[in-house]
Amino acid sequence: MLGLTELRVPAIEVRQGGDRLLYSFAIDGKLISSFATISRIRREDGKGLSGYQRPEVLSHIAEIRNYLESESPMVPNAVVVAFDTSVRFEPSADFAASPSYTRVGSLVIPVDTSLAAEDKPGFIVDGQQRLAAIRDAEIESFPICVTAFITSEVREQTEQFILVNSTKPLPKGLIYELLPNTEAALPSLLERRRFPAYLLDLLNHEEDSPLKGRIQTPTAPLGDIKDNSILKMLENSLSDGVLYRFRYTPDGPGDVDSIMNVLRNFWGAVRKVFDQAWGLPPRRSRLVHGAGIISLGFLMDAIAERHRRMTIPTENQFAADLEPLRELCRWTDGYWNFGPGCQRKWNEIQNTSKDIQLLSNYLLVQYKSLVWNQESRGVKKEVNSQPALFHDSVDQ
Repeated sequence: MLGLTELRVPAIEVRQGGDRLLYSFAIDGKLISSFATISRIRREDGKGLSGYQRPEVLSHIAEIRNYLESESPMVPNAVVVAFDTSVRFEPSADFAASPSYTRVGSLVIPVDTSLAAEDKPGFIVDGQQRLAAIRDAEIESFPICVTAFITSEVREQTEQFILVNSTKPLPKGLIYELLPNTEAALPSLLERRRFPAYLLDLLNHEEDSPLKGRIQTPTAPLGDIKDNSILKMLENSLSDGVLYRFRYTPDGPGDVDSIMNVLRNFWGAVRKVFDQAWGLPPRRSRLVHGAGIISLGFLMDAIAERHRRMTIPTENQFAADLEPLRELCRWTDGYWNFGPGCQRKWNEIQNTSKDIQLLSNYLLVQYKSLVWNQESRGVKKEVNSQPALFHDSVDQ
């Protein structure tokens, strides 16, 4: 389009609160940049704050773009645009019987290619990343829903931006609990958590799971082990531990039966060996605290590696390897002896990267000293260096 033209789009006018008017319409998202722009947050001449949009988040845009270029994308939520008074609504006489709060007609939007971006009649209040992704995606077009209002005041545009973007997001726990029931392409973070979330759901609901009912989720609020702790334990093992062996199969995302056998056997052994600490809530037992769950996950990987010849250790084999550590663990009282000058009271261990690494390293060193080295060399030997089997980092 060259010069000044008018873009007419079918629209529904909705009256809210007596005299507030909203307009709902659909349009190819690639056309929106011809009449609407983004007012980014900035300071003019080092003085007052101007604009209201945040800068584009490139990683987020790339995620949306990849989704838009997938087989059958759908973006149901509407973009919000604020128009100035150069935009007008023309009602249609054919729909006189509409409800009193709606009218059907056309929204008439002036499009002037000679205008600077800040002078275009529309400003994006919500949907900046979606529109940037549509703009950049290698697709011919992508119709999108738009909700618009007309005002000449930047103050009102800013207020609506704040209101739209300050609503409380869905709890992460609820999102993770919903993930196993999805199949569509998702942003990479959620995609990585979909399979661990599926395993968590099995652990929390299968009758023979030692963790049945213990994991706290939005639909299982009585559980006392945080879902995020279990997810991190699963993700670590799926990435670098025993569960990685079963992560992919020719017919699907993973050998779920083998993975669940490992998890049932190991956590059943934990329940058996540390029975007193297992039955207490996290505030009274660091075993079922985030630090304990994640650290024991690394220990699960180490034990499974020692028994690699048999593919999956039994519950009794896991328990036999955990037993020598029973007297060294201070899950519910006393002090952890992490080495010269490094003693920590049992409840001082926190769910932080530093404490998880400290506890994980201690358990793995002691395991290698008391079990692995003792069996292979026939002697009990102190080990002061970090074992090779320890994961270099703990993802928090």
